[in-house]
Amino acid sequence: MIVVVAPPARARGSGGGREALVAVAQLRLMVLTILFGAGVLAILGKLAFLALSAGPATPRDLSNALVPARGDIVDRNGTPLARSIDAWTIAIHPNQVIGDKAALAQKLAELIPERSQAQYYALLHSGSGFAFLKRRALPELVNQMNALGEPAIEFQRETDRLYPQSDMAAHVLGYLDDKGRGVTGMEKVLEPRLTDPAQRGKPVTLSLDARVQAALESELGRAMADLQARGAAGVVLDVNTGEVVAMTSLPSFNPNQLGGPPPRNNVTQSVYELGSTFKPIAVAAAIDSGTITSMSRRFDATVPMKVGRFTIHDDPGDEQFRWLNIPETLIYSSNIATARIADELGAEKMQDIFRRLGFDQRPSIEIGAVRPLWPANWGRITVMTTAYGHGIAVTPLHLAAAYAALVNGGIWHPATLMKVDAEHPVQGRRIFQEATSYRMRQLLRLIVLKGTGRKGEAPGYRVAGKTGTAEAASEGGYDHHRNVSTFAAAFPADAPRYVVVAMLDSPKANATTPRTTAAWTVAPVVSRVIARTGALLGIAPDNAKDIDESGLLPLVDRSPEPGAGTE
Repeated sequence: MIVVVAPPARARGSGGGREALVAVAQLRLMVLTILFGAGVLAILGKLAFLALSAGPATPRDLSNALVPARGDIVDRNGTPLARSIDAWTIAIHPNQVIGDKAALAQKLAELIPERSQAQYYALLHSGSGFAFLKRRALPELVNQMNALGEPAIEFQRETDRLYPQSDMAAHVLGYLDDKGRGVTGMEKVLEPRLTDPAQRGKPVTLSLDARVQAALESELGRAMADLQARGAAGVVLDVNTGEVVAMTSLPSFNPNQLGGPPPRNNVTQSVYELGSTFKPIAVAAAIDSGTITSMSRRFDATVPMKVGRFTIHDDPGDEQFRWLNIPETLIYSSNIATARIADELGAEKMQDIFRRLGFDQRPSIEIGAVRPLWPANWGRITVMTTAYGHGIAVTPLHLAAAYAALVNGGIWHPATLMKVDAEHPVQGRRIFQEATSYRMRQLLRLIVLKGTGRKGEAPGYRVAGKTGTAEAASEGGYDHHRNVSTFAAAFPADAPRYVVVAMLDSPKANATTPRTTAAWTVAPVVSRVIARTGALLGIAPDNAKDIDESGLLPLVDRSPEPGAGTE
């Protein structure tokens, strides 16, 4: 018997399947290799293109990488007023917090007390993707926040604007918005210059002197607080160039910590009826036009002056009840005598002098300013009242520029916040004759020596100036219980270099200052400012020098002065 044994059948496809898998793997690897190679070649090609198309690095490229994103602003002596710095910003992603939100809210309130614990707790539960916690954070705070160990807290390094003098000259400098662009002040005016890559490495020099600015702010702030005034304004102006050496408006603000819209600049954005400070302007116009040819000419101030339904009278306590010559008109600040001078001068000449001084347009200055309140009707009574500062409202800067022309030989210069190149001074325009300007310096000096400006004297600096007290304007008329008190001065009288104007809005009397008139409230402010800054401005006090008033002194009545010094 024959037995046939068949061999076992080979599994179909077993060897072929393995080979197929290997083939597929090799194909995929090849495709990936090709794709990877193509990517590398693309990158290399791009780099080669950039290398061939880009020009060689220049020194300017290297310097641009090192200069700040925004140029610095400095005062005339190089003191930094605004600069760009690297700062820390702390933020959080509320929807990514992994720790105890209640405990974190408590810690945040302790470290960054700008918000309460409840506010932080609400923020952490808001589901928001991002929120700022602190901008311009100090390194110490960054370290403390980092120690909390919360991954949702983010630390960002960014360029920030720092005002190292805090609120000094805040209205002049202005501030930036959250995108780093200038919103107000010189930050806005200089925006193109400060952000120009070709220029931002060089600081911009303003006309301000930080030392004088500090003194003006200090003295005005002290007076405003002592007398509980609503506001204050002050300006120091170079009479020969129009440079603003100091400009102060109170209340002020800190541009480093701006929490809302800042208060307006009272020097350029508020207009006031500045009272008797206008009288020297009217007298100068009368002298210049030939309306007054003799300082001894007298005007009737024996009784109040009636014009239609209006009555012009002198301030209580200042009445002389007699005929007054030109020096006496200014020394005793007679509204009646000034009105009679203006009546002879006439509407055309009065408007002409005001227009030439720019009282009908915005003040000449780089930063934002408002238009004065110009009378719509120049009737007889308007001509008279504007001569002593009522019925026309201008900014304190208008007045400062006018007084500069009054004392510097008669040339009006546009005010500027930029430092003027001594080799290329800005040309002014003639307003008064040189002889008229000299006469006004004599008269203004007499006001300080013998009249309402006596508290404005600064020993050795020969101050010449005029006080002005006007009732504050209110809706529908005037508030008889509030004054706008102003003192406009120049020094030294024999060779004027600077004009100083100070103003207090609605000061209140107290034990040491029994009256709210300018002679008692702001004249002492100007005296202290000049005493503090005269030497800093290169003017050495000298009691041996003075302007020659000998030709006018015999015209001044030697009888007791019942009201001199009260306005």
